[in-house]
Amino acid sequence: MSDARSDAPAEAGPPTNPPTSPPTRAGNPPPNERAGGRTAVAGLLLAAGGGRRLGGRPKALLDFRGRPLVEHAAGVLRAGGCAPLRVVLGAAAESVRAKAALDGGLLVDNPHWASGMGSSLRVGLAALDGLEASAVLVLLVDQPRIGPEAVARLLAAHRGGAALVAASYDGQRGHPVLFAREYWPDVAAGASGDRGARDFLRAHRAELTLVECADIAAPDDIDTPEDLGLLD
Repeated sequence: MSDARSDAPAEAGPPTNPPTSPPTRAGNPPPNERAGGRTAVAGLLLAAGGGRRLGGRPKALLDFRGRPLVEHAAGVLRAGGCAPLRVVLGAAAESVRAKAALDGGLLVDNPHWASGMGSSLRVGLAALDGLEASAVLVLLVDQPRIGPEAVARLLAAHRGGAALVAASYDGQRGHPVLFAREYWPDVAAGASGDRGARDFLRAHRAELTLVECADIAAPDDIDTPEDLGLLD
């Protein structure tokens, strides 16, 4: 996934034969994967990054109000109305499992997380195969100023008929991004390196609905030590 973020380099060199069906472990996923009696919109949290520019501190484990940042981000998806929930882990995955309360979702391992978020997006979409969901909303773990209100706005746009939706901030496309189910194969096919779905979104610009969220959220992301103030 990507939007107006900089073209940051991948965390490491490219993998060999990245998987399309990653190993998974559950955090007690809900038995009924429908939301409110209507077809669900799945939540996909990309939380695999190793924080290379943070001195190797995995972003999922950054402290946010006394809890791991990944726990907060998963809660944002749930509170915004997403179900089922998939969380893609990579760097320090076992530590994330041990320290973060992520019940209610399925935890998905991306062993090739170091190649960039493209591989995490692919394995996350693969983990949604077979689910009854009309769309997936993708959120990045390192944007703590995006809350459930922004998620809810995108879901409302989808339930109003929009198939491809992105939050915008003063007119600039950002995260989160929602993809209707029919787009998933093309999104996965185009996800590579640290570009995520950037090329797909550009190619489908005419189909994209932007939902302004600057009044309720901010797209600032945590990449460097100077950005850690976003966690205050």
